[in-house]
Amino acid sequence: MTTINLTMAAAVAVLFAVGFYLLLQRSLMRVLLGVVVLGHGTNLLLQIAGGPPGRPPIVGTVPVEAITDPLPQALALTAVVITFALTTFLLALGYRSFVLVGHDEVQDDVEDRRIATQTRPSASLDADYDHDDEPDEAADESDADDEIEREARS
Repeated sequence: MTTINLTMAAAVAVLFAVGFYLLLQRSLMRVLLGVVVLGHGTNLLLQIAGGPPGRPPIVGTVPVEAITDPLPQALALTAVVITFALTTFLLALGYRSFVLVGHDEVQDDVEDRRIATQTRPSASLDADYDHDDEPDEAADESDADDEIEREARS
């Protein structure tokens, strides 16, 4: 039976909370730090999920119950690579933003804000529309026939 270390679980919870808080900031450096903190939290979570240390996963050398599961270790290595890739991308993005704009703060898109504030026609306008006000095609044809007859008489 395995037990959960509550201290490690609390540390993972704090790392995830801080990481997500930093991801929601406007500064790209804070977003970068949030990605790094989330990466560390993910690695710690995967190590907790792996369970206690065991024997090397070589079949036939030790009983199956004593072998360590290699999957969490492989996932932790993958998480390290993904965190490194995102870190380098965000560093390049922050540097490019600093060179072009002079700061790394992400601004709101003015066009996006303008579109968001536009009023859309509501469904109630369609319900209030009176279909009796539409010109009748039969009435249009009879009016045209009347005009032709008047021109013929004159």
